[in-house]
Amino acid sequence: MQRRSFLTLAAAAAPWSAAQAQGFPSKPIRIVVPNAPGGAADITARAVGEHMARTLGQPVIIDNKPGAGGVVAGQNVTSAAPDGYTLLLISSGTAVSQALFKSLPFDTLKAFAPVAPLATFDLVIVSKEGGAFKTLGDLIEYGRKNPGKLNIGTPNIGTTQHLAAELFKSATGLDLQVVPFKGTPEVVTAIRGDQIQAGLDILSPLLPQFQSKALRPLAVTGAKRSPVLPDVPTAQEAGVKGLNATSWNGLAVPAGTPAPVIERLNRAVNAALADAGVRQKLDALNLEPHPGTPAQARELLSGDIQRWSEVIAKAKIERK
Repeated sequence: MQRRSFLTLAAAAAPWSAAQAQGFPSKPIRIVVPNAPGGAADITARAVGEHMARTLGQPVIIDNKPGAGGVVAGQNVTSAAPDGYTLLLISSGTAVSQALFKSLPFDTLKAFAPVAPLATFDLVIVSKEGGAFKTLGDLIEYGRKNPGKLNIGTPNIGTTQHLAAELFKSATGLDLQVVPFKGTPEVVTAIRGDQIQAGLDILSPLLPQFQSKALRPLAVTGAKRSPVLPDVPTAQEAGVKGLNATSWNGLAVPAGTPAPVIERLNRAVNAALADAGVRQKLDALNLEPHPGTPAQARELLSGDIQRWSEVIAKAKIERK
């Protein structure tokens, strides 16, 4: 009798879940962004969210919760119901945090179910315009002839840019110093003031420096050339094998969210990324739309966690 009652309840629960997923969404959706308003992550979430709202027929609210390497935002989402109404903007920074922190209040791959990638954005190795380095080969040659004297600046320890510079060091085998600064403006000032020979940072905020002929792009670190710098080679084209690093962002929901709900969200995201207006907003930030499946988003996240964990271990960066 008890077994029959259990089976009856289980059978009744399955159609209810399917019906609930079919009626999704029936109230506003919230995207938690682990960054302050106004930056590339925030603008991306807002552009995609506005289009999703039209597709899904419900408001999409952007909730900025910066702090602690994305942990504050992550905790906020893990405490939400797994019903598709609370999403997290994930990124390469999410993967870095999982690799860098000794203990997080959640296991990233277990706590979240990726919904879709959103966009990728290039990293670039730069030097001073008019300086000694015209190509990445020039910079590498200097590093080989002057062990211990080559300094490459990046934003803070533990950023994707900082770890990409450590990956560059490992891939080239050079005896060089990766010098972390507070942020991009400080890196630019140090290069222009000849305090360091080169820098590695996100491409977009450096474009004005290229346009004013203050800095020179030597190579992008991704697998293909940047559409905004078509004449600048990739690091691999310049001879640095094994260096393939880009930044990216995407969306995820709490683990346990029904698959039909995730699929509905995924379709809405991909429709947004196919929209000319959304693409124009991303293009203005030099972000490349990256539509894809939940599985592809998970592959991005898990692949970066493994990659940056290995870089952190090899560079002997102290975990926080």
